[in-house]
Amino acid sequence: MKISSLLRGGLAVLLCTLALPSVAQFNGPGIVSGADINKPTTITTDRALLYPATHDQQLGTGDLLTLHIFGQTDYNPIVRIGTDGKVMLPLIGVVSLDGLTITTAEELIARRLEDAGMFENPQVTIQVTEGPNAVVTVIGEAHGTIPVQGSRRLFDVLSAAGGLPPTANHVITINRPGLYEPLVVDLGTDPAHSSLADIPVFAGDTIVISRVGVVYIIGAFKTPNSIPLVQNTPLTLLEAASLSGGPAFEAKYNDLRLIRTVGNERTVVKLDMKKVLYGQAPDPILQPNDIVFLPNSALKASIGNGSLGTLLGVVGLVISIAYR
Repeated sequence: MKISSLLRGGLAVLLCTLALPSVAQFNGPGIVSGADINKPTTITTDRALLYPATHDQQLGTGDLLTLHIFGQTDYNPIVRIGTDGKVMLPLIGVVSLDGLTITTAEELIARRLEDAGMFENPQVTIQVTEGPNAVVTVIGEAHGTIPVQGSRRLFDVLSAAGGLPPTANHVITINRPGLYEPLVVDLGTDPAHSSLADIPVFAGDTIVISRVGVVYIIGAFKTPNSIPLVQNTPLTLLEAASLSGGPAFEAKYNDLRLIRTVGNERTVVKLDMKKVLYGQAPDPILQPNDIVFLPNSALKASIGNGSLGTLLGVVGLVISIAYR
């Protein structure tokens, strides 16, 4: 009886120890990957949009303008658009220019001069010499307000805004007044040497630099880390696992958790990594801010760190004492 009781006690200690989880376990509803996961952005390829032959700047409050009439050297007023959006011009009086493009403003002033009988078919040109609207605005991971007279190279504007930080997506968006859709430009892995770094940007443009998506690989991987997502290149679970060195010895393959947050709702799905590896289950595409958690197997961890040998030694000691 004494031996039997000791054996039962020692085995109970062993089994209870092995049953203890080595990491916290997650529970939650399963998720299904939608068709729009990592939906590619439509890159602008039309050279007429990327390299416009002409660009018509929009005028606004505070712009300082110099006017000229071809062949008339005595008419070159310098005026600033007031807070009411208007200017006072010699010979024709008050003209409202706020929100007009330069071409439209030139045509309006020429018409007013001709209607007033001052000139016949005048060819008016407007030059914006300074003003709060003669800037390119950069927002997002890099930000700044960069002065632009006429046009500047995209890369020069980005450099003036401090450059692209490591967290910046190299696919950037340019919102331009007068265009129905924004320009989407992929500067690739080396923006400084990208051919698209030379495209012109104009006063009034807004450059949006988004944050690059990241997935987090934690738990029983050989090299847990965070992996940046590349635009238009989906990253699957197995690819992420490979980039993290693969599962460690103590990994519990059939208990991998994919944790995804959409809005304020977090969802967790349990996956069997071996089934994914052997094509028996889909290899899910990861989304920005996904967390891939691979827990430890208590038994494997015990073998790996020597705990199992220690416990078996304890049981052996108990048995030897019982037989004395």
